[in-house]
Amino acid sequence: MDLEIKPVDKAFYEKHLDYLPARMIDIHTHVLLRAHRQQSPVERRGPAWPGRVAAENPIEDLLATYRLMFPRQTVTPVIFGPATQEYDLDASNRYVSQTAGEHRLPSLLVTTPAWTAAELEGRVVGGGFLGLKPYLEWAPPHIPSDDITIFDFLPREHLAVADAHGWIVMLHIPRRGRLRDPLNLEMMLEIEQRYPNVRLVIAHIGRAYCPEDVGDAFEVLKDAQRMHFDFCANTSAYAMEQLLRAVGPQRVVFGSDLPVVRMRMRRICENGFYVNLVPHGLYGEVSDDPHMREVGEEEAAQLSFFMYEELLAFRQAAEAVGLGTREIEDVMYNNAARLITKAGGVPGA
Repeated sequence: MDLEIKPVDKAFYEKHLDYLPARMIDIHTHVLLRAHRQQSPVERRGPAWPGRVAAENPIEDLLATYRLMFPRQTVTPVIFGPATQEYDLDASNRYVSQTAGEHRLPSLLVTTPAWTAAELEGRVVGGGFLGLKPYLEWAPPHIPSDDITIFDFLPREHLAVADAHGWIVMLHIPRRGRLRDPLNLEMMLEIEQRYPNVRLVIAHIGRAYCPEDVGDAFEVLKDAQRMHFDFCANTSAYAMEQLLRAVGPQRVVFGSDLPVVRMRMRRICENGFYVNLVPHGLYGEVSDDPHMREVGEEEAAQLSFFMYEELLAFRQAAEAVGLGTREIEDVMYNNAARLITKAGGVPGA
C-alpha cells in the first residue's frame, strides 16, 4: 500500500478531526485481494471510479490505513469482500472469513440472490459472519440497471433467514433516484415491518450524496423505528444533518467504504450530480468518467483524503444539530457496538 501522510493531511486532522473519540467502529469496509480478480460476467452496474483507488486491500493495508490516518484513535472495522463481480465471490468470502477469525473482527457475507435460503444460512453460520452484504450487481443480468429493485438482489427468503437469526444486513439501495426513489422507500419500510429482527443498515445515507438526493425521504421514513444509516463515502453535510434530525444520533453509524476513501479528493455537487475533484494523473485517465474531474496543481496540493472530507462533513452536521460528546461517541462507536453484539459478535477495541 502506498499511502503518504502529507503536511496538508496532518493539518486537516489536527484542525478538523479533533472531535473524534478514542474508540471508533468502521461498520463499512472492504478487504480484497488482487489474486481474486476475474473477468466480470456482467457489465458493471455501479460507478467505475471507486476501482481506481485500489486494486486490492488486504487486511494488513486496512489496519495500516487506520494507524496512519488516525494516530490518536483505535478503529475496529467490520469487514466484507468487494461488491463487484470483478472478484471471485467464493474466494473473497473465504478470505474475509479467515481474516476475520485471525484478527477477531466482525464480518459480513457478500451474497448472491442465486443461493437458496438454506445455502445462505450455511454460508453465514459456517463462515462466522454476522450478516449479509447484498449488492445490486448480483441482480439477474436481464434486468436493466435503472429497473433493479432491492428484492432483485436481496430476496425475501434471504431476509427471512436473517430475521430468524437477528443478523445485520448492510444494504446499498439501487435505482437512479437513490434515497428519494418511492419504490426504494416502500421496500425499505417493508423490510423493517416484515422482518423486525433484521438489523438493517442503509449504506451511504441511501446514496444521498447531494441535497437533491434527499427529497422527502425522511418524511416518508418518519415512522421507521429500527433501520440504521451509515454515511460512508458521503461528504454531504446537508444529508447528514437531515438524517440526524430525522432519526436522531442513536441510529446513525460511522462507515468509511475503505479502501475507496483513501482517495485524495474533494467532492462538489452540480445540479444534483456529484463530482470528485482529484489531482491530475493520480487516478489514470478520468476524462470519460462524469463523476471525476482533475484540478490544477495548486488546488491539488490542498486536497486531502476522502475519509477526512467525510468526517469533516459529519462534524458540520453534528454541530448544526447540537450533538454533544456522548452522542458523537454513540455514532462513532456505541451504536455499531450494539448492532454487532445483538447479531452475536464482539465489537473489539
